[in-house]
Amino acid sequence: MLSTRFTSTSTTPPPHRSRGRTGRLLAVAASAVTLSLVGFGPASSAPAPTPSPLASSSGVSTGWVGSWATAVYRANASGPSATGFANQTLRQVTHLSVGGDRVRVRLTNVFGTQPLVVGSTTVALRGAEGGASASSPSPVTFNGNSSVTIPPGAEMVSDPIAMTVADDSDLVISTFLPVATGPATWRSSGWSTSYAAAGDLTDDTAGSGYSSVGASFYFLDGVDVYTRSAGAVVTFGDSITEGCCSASFVDANVRYPDFLADRLNSGGPKMGVLNAGISGNQVLRDGAGASVLARFERDVLGQTGVRSVILLEGINDIGTTRGALDPAQLIAVYRQFISRSHDAGIKVFGATLTPYGGAGYYSEAGEADRQAVNAWIRTSGEFDGVIDFDKVIRDPRNPSRMLPIYDPGDHLHPNAAGYAAMAAAVRLAPLR
Repeated sequence: MLSTRFTSTSTTPPPHRSRGRTGRLLAVAASAVTLSLVGFGPASSAPAPTPSPLASSSGVSTGWVGSWATAVYRANASGPSATGFANQTLRQVTHLSVGGDRVRVRLTNVFGTQPLVVGSTTVALRGAEGGASASSPSPVTFNGNSSVTIPPGAEMVSDPIAMTVADDSDLVISTFLPVATGPATWRSSGWSTSYAAAGDLTDDTAGSGYSSVGASFYFLDGVDVYTRSAGAVVTFGDSITEGCCSASFVDANVRYPDFLADRLNSGGPKMGVLNAGISGNQVLRDGAGASVLARFERDVLGQTGVRSVILLEGINDIGTTRGALDPAQLIAVYRQFISRSHDAGIKVFGATLTPYGGAGYYSEAGEADRQAVNAWIRTSGEFDGVIDFDKVIRDPRNPSRMLPIYDPGDHLHPNAAGYAAMAAAVRLAPLR
């Protein structure tokens, strides 16, 4: 399903003023990563990759760029996404990758079954108390109005909000929903606690009237900032991109895209990093979210200021079919993804599929498929570059498995040190 986006009229804001950043320490990456294991780019025997139109036009400019995003999908059959919300305020915390001097918020009803009525919305920096606290909420308008009705299948982008936000900071977005919403467009595994309160508490600062509604996002899928940057990179994939699966990861911002954002914004031209990972997502089939190509328009082309995308997807197709999959089927979709990205002037970096030996859906036939797909990613020359996550994460003595220091026990999803190692494996200059 393609969404319709309505963008509010705006005036050009003044140039960005440089700000100090509040970065998180990356000592875990420095201690866990052996950079000699890192591979980036096709094997030396491979033909040179075909560049996208932006491959030779990198540069820095001042304008709107995506700072935070999440990949949304249809409501579940039960639970809060199915019942929706009525006469409640949702307070949701978005962890920004890059800061700026203006903010825009994107609300979504792309999978809704009825018009979504929004009574009022505010944005604020997270308060010192953490949790649902907010510091000096600012009103959000849509075409000059505090309320907006979003048709089914559509999104709305707010008017610019004059506020300065730092790199690596938390933006609190509070949305009052005065009438029953019906089933919610949502992201179930957001790894960030969201809150709800009765009535309109969009201006509340203490947060004491709010209760947790779990680590999911509802009716919210993007935040743009106005800043000087080299654009944004979309990290596109499944649960390994999303940042699954330890409960300790909630509110910790230890996904590989988080560590990548820290690196991109600690020196050199800044970039937004947009996490478009969905747990359980597949290349070939809908299920946990739409398939790769079915969500390409919304999760890649629908983002603001995208310059490049990292594609890490296919292990769920391989695991669930247990060796019955022809790797050529995945490769055909990768080629479509590359072609459509290049048509839009976006560079594509292919990431090798990480080891899954010992996982519940592991099979020797599936491992052969993984090796075949990785061989093509490394040597085809069809990507603008290759990020060899497999080489970074795998155990050299048992290449079908992760290194024990990165394996939390499910043998599929890296721990925080593993995610840091993945981010450290990415050469930054080619992304810009």
